[in-house]
Order: sequence, then C-alpha cells, then structure tokens
Amino acid sequence: MFSTLKNVALGISLAISMSAFGATPAKGGIWLQLHSKGVKAPLERAQQLSGDARLLAVYNLLRARDRELKAFAEKYELQNAERFWLVNALWLPDDSQRARLIHAPELAGISEDPLLRFDAPKIEFGAENPVATRTPGQDLIGASALWQLGVRGAGVVVAGEDTGYAWQHSALIGTYRGWNGVSADHNFNWYDGIRDTSINAGGSCGVSSVQPCDDGSHGTHTMGTIVGDNGAGEQIGAAPEAKWIGCRNMSVGDGRPSTYLRCMQWMLAPTDLNGANPDPLKAPHVINNSWGCPPSETCTVPNVLQEGVANLRAAGILFVAAAGNSGASGCGSISDPPAIYPETFTVGNITLSSTMNSGSSRGPVTVDGSNRLKPNVSAPGTSIRSSVPPNSYASFSGTSMASPHVAGAAALLMSAFPQLKRAPEAVEQILQQTAVPISLTLSCGGIGTTTWPNNIAGHGRIDVQAAYNAMLALQEGFKNGFEGN
Repeated sequence: MFSTLKNVALGISLAISMSAFGATPAKGGIWLQLHSKGVKAPLERAQQLSGDARLLAVYNLLRARDRELKAFAEKYELQNAERFWLVNALWLPDDSQRARLIHAPELAGISEDPLLRFDAPKIEFGAENPVATRTPGQDLIGASALWQLGVRGAGVVVAGEDTGYAWQHSALIGTYRGWNGVSADHNFNWYDGIRDTSINAGGSCGVSSVQPCDDGSHGTHTMGTIVGDNGAGEQIGAAPEAKWIGCRNMSVGDGRPSTYLRCMQWMLAPTDLNGANPDPLKAPHVINNSWGCPPSETCTVPNVLQEGVANLRAAGILFVAAAGNSGASGCGSISDPPAIYPETFTVGNITLSSTMNSGSSRGPVTVDGSNRLKPNVSAPGTSIRSSVPPNSYASFSGTSMASPHVAGAAALLMSAFPQLKRAPEAVEQILQQTAVPISLTLSCGGIGTTTWPNNIAGHGRIDVQAAYNAMLALQEGFKNGFEGN
C-alpha cells in the first residue's frame, strides 16, 4: 500500500514510503529466454581489451545473437516479438503464445513481465528558486576541490535511466549532448523506453516521446546531481562539464523488466528516435540507476536483468545504482535488482554531516543466497538540493540521491585520467580504496562497526579528491619506476 503526498508547488503526485522499492503486480507480457551458447569465453577475452576496443568487441559479440533471435521469431511466427540481443531474449506483449512455446527446445525459460512500482524519495522541500551557491554534497565528496584544479568532467559521457529528464532546465541544457547551443538533435541522445500505453497510459509524457520528458521529477533531480550547473552560480552537479544522455524506463514511477532492459540495450548502442541505426561509439562511460526491481516480481527468475547489467559492465560501462531505502527492515535489506548484483556499483545514503542515514538499505545480500557484501560505497543522499521540472529546484532524500554523486565522481576521475574510461573495475577500485570510514552504530553480517568494508556503508564515504591524488601517485610511481630502469 502506498501513501501519497501531494506536492502542490511542484504540481505532482509522488508515492512516498520508507521501504526501498515497492511493487504492484499487473498483467504484462512474457519473456522468452533463449539458451546462450559459446559467449562466456569470448566475453571474458573481450574484457581484456582497453578503451573503445573493449566496447566494440563486446557489442559485436552480443549483437550477433540478434540473428538467432530473429530466426526464432520467424520460425514460430511471432510477428510482435521484440528482440533483446543484450540478454538473448524475446519479449512478447501478451502471454497468448505461452502454451505452444513452452516446450520449444531453443528456450531456456519463460517468465512474466509484471508492472513494477518504485517508491519515490522523501521530499524535504518543495519548489525553490535558484540560488548562487554550490550544494554541500559536492564539497563533502571532494568534487568542488577538483573543480579548482580544472577537473570538471570534460570528455566524459554520463547517462541516466529513470522517469525521464527535463532537458531544457537551465541547469541541464548546457551539458545535454543533443544540444549544440542553438538547436537540439535528440537522435542517439535520448530514447523513450515507454513504447505503449499499458503503463499509466504513458503518463504526461505519452509514449515514444521524441524529446526528453520527465513525468515524475525523479530523473531530472538525479541528473542535476551528476552534471547540473546553470552557469549563474547554481552548482548542483559533481561533473558540470560532462555531457549527458538519457532513457526513460519508468512512466510515473512504474516500469517493467522490458522497459528497464530496453534502456539498457539502448545504452550499449544508442539509436535514433526510431530505435534504428545503433552506434556503440555513442555509448556512455557511466550510467546512473536510481531505481529497483523486486525479485518477488520475477526480476531474477530468470535473472535476465543481471545479464543485462553484466554485459554493460563487460563492455566497459560503469553501472552505478542506489542501494534502496529499506534500512528500517534491518540487515539484508539490500534485496532488489540491480543493487544486489556483483556487477553493480551499489551506493548507500549518508547525511550531509557524514553519518549513515538509517533508511539506507543494508547488506549482506541474502535474497540470492550469496551473502554478498553491499553496498560498495556511500555518498550524500539526505536533503539533496537539485533540479526539478520545469526549471526549479527541490530537496529530496534517499539512496536515489546518493548514487548520482558517485556517477558524477566517476566522471571526474575519467576526465582527469582518460585511461579510466571503459575500465569500470579500475574506477570502482580507486573509489573504494580511497573512501573515508564514517562513524557507525549498527553492524550487519558479522562485520563490526570499525571494520571496513562492511554491510552498512561499504568501504565508506567516497572522496574523489583522495581518489584523484591516489591516481596521481600511481602515475608518478610508474613514471619513476620506468625511468629508473
């Protein structure tokens, strides 16, 4: 059951809850998962490459599966099947074909595509006017210190998958990759994953929107924390010179595995507005994901979302996600994809005074039996001021606000050290190794409050200035070692 808060100033209705991400089942389509053969070893080899060579190698491997998917659809006369080569699966908009396909030898399984509803972040303050200041979260993670060194995210492409984006917001338009200062070209820079009216009739954005649109304010807020800067002193984003692109995977906060994967596949090879002419060289370097998908609603049976996340990371794209807001449920409350996956860089929520927000979901991950330590790191997610449609600002709280700080920090590091692009493992490692321990009063999974990493705050609060300095030291050490030989 959802409680609803009517924010009159913003003119929106948002579902507010202290749980992480709730779910309301609704009739949807079905997934047809084909057997994957001979892909694992080539993918592992491709990950040994660097830069865009890694990206292209993985893309070509996965894209080749489209022929098999097309052949299956033709064999069984599935004219309305949508092909998802990212995960080697077909999506059908209804289950009318289930009975005749259930024994098809090519299939590894059939699963549902239910409607899923996320709980919106807590609204601390409603619509506000611009103020000539930077948000304290950027000071806390060390981003503003790097700005003074001229490191502001230039040369890096960040992306978001969310409720959409108000691209003409004064804090976002200047860094939108589809804007050249005079006119907009949304091809390869925006995609609407809501392609039919089955989810809230498409919301106020409708379906297949040909320009970025946000029917929930959530996406616009998260993107502001990554790149936002209105050029007049309103500095809300960690990487204000990075370029951004986006995909809408929820309509008024509701999505399905199909909408999530539609955006994931687009991220690996952005297309034009019609979904044609995919171009992997236009893929982002980092993706922020401030959403979750409950396993109780078949998001992990079969584990089709994990394969999507894993393949994006294999291609060299850093996949950052919110831990969730179910801390009140105690240990093991990080229980929803994509936060639970080993390939996801999962982020917990700390306050602006660098204490753990009690609502931040906690590890270890027990829902899949892995007992995996999560989150990976933590970042400011409490009372975070950022952009909201159409051209205003508001303060929200939740891990949804924490993960964009990490996405922005990653963009700063990639900008300063281009060798980190398409190297998500290295970015994760340096952010974890330089994270700052914080004072904790709770423990989970048998790991004490003074042991790091742990299942409350991960490796600690990110410090991108310390990560930058560590990278400089590594470079200097390599240089000295090379010259000494």
